[in-house]
Amino acid sequence: MRVLVTGGAGFIGSAVCRQLVSEAGATVVNIDKLTYAANLASLASIDGTSCYRFEQHDICDQEAVNSLFARWEPSAVIHLAAESHVDRSITGSATFIGTNIVGTYTLLEAARRYYDGLPHPRRKQFRFIHVSTDEVYGSLDSLDSFGRFREDTAYRPSSPYSASKAASDHLALAWYKTYGLPVIVSNCSNNYGPFQFPEKLIPLTILNAMEYKPLPVYGDGSNVRDWLYVEDHAAGLIKLLFEGRPGEKYNFGGDSERSNLEVVNQICDVLDRLCPGSARRRSLIAFVPDRPGHDARYAIDASKAHRELGWQPTRSFEQGLADTVDWYFARGASWLAWARNGVYDGARLGLLATQH
Repeated sequence: MRVLVTGGAGFIGSAVCRQLVSEAGATVVNIDKLTYAANLASLASIDGTSCYRFEQHDICDQEAVNSLFARWEPSAVIHLAAESHVDRSITGSATFIGTNIVGTYTLLEAARRYYDGLPHPRRKQFRFIHVSTDEVYGSLDSLDSFGRFREDTAYRPSSPYSASKAASDHLALAWYKTYGLPVIVSNCSNNYGPFQFPEKLIPLTILNAMEYKPLPVYGDGSNVRDWLYVEDHAAGLIKLLFEGRPGEKYNFGGDSERSNLEVVNQICDVLDRLCPGSARRRSLIAFVPDRPGHDARYAIDASKAHRELGWQPTRSFEQGLADTVDWYFARGASWLAWARNGVYDGARLGLLATQH
């Protein structure tokens, strides 16, 4: 199997590439534009092997994307390339519309033309996995533990980011219904783990806490997310290649709901045990103005993936978080140097100018 992975130098994409090569025995062609959050170092373990190739291209470039399909003749696509940070979408939505909507359209059109020209046995095998987010469903404002996002939950996106991903989901499923392209859509909860760019909550908190810098928490920290270890998510996406049903949606979640404040407190406690300092790191927590339109709660019902794919997350949140803290603790200096090399200095993003 030769799989074309878009966004394979990103956080989730690199985990998918590594598993495809090392565990699934697939050949991977990684297509990545190499924007600020991409890092080829996350692929060092497979770079140089006969089963991995990298191509630097923008998925919005139709000519380039068409050429990639013709040259590599993939048996499947896992589409992960996306702008994904809500805060950046609030003040810079145009990039999200371009990459997430136009880029997905461009890729779907290239895949459709390629698929239509395949002989029957290869058409039967071909799959297009479109990877999305639980944020398209909007906010579960009730803290009722029985309220979770299912595959048939109505879309109610709140941010430019989630709206752009919702649009791309609709495009992907429309290409299945109208053109017969064998598309499968996945929606996942918040991912965490090694190699994540430190604008997101968990890596930013770890790296700031290591340096005894303030730990920003939006609002009162009560917003709840379901956390999924990135390697478990990657394993689920690979299962979709073999066992997912075209035209269907599958939710992936870690069954690990935590408030943002709980997550930050737990990171502080893990680091205090790992590297005690002069004061407890919880004292560094600083509550900051909330994000505009901040969703109250996300929670995933992943029972369909459990039932149809035999997929289950393998790590508890406590174990996954401890492993993640260990990883950043061992590589903190080099990871910070990459992330903050004129790209991101750890400053608060996504605040709107005050209107007078």
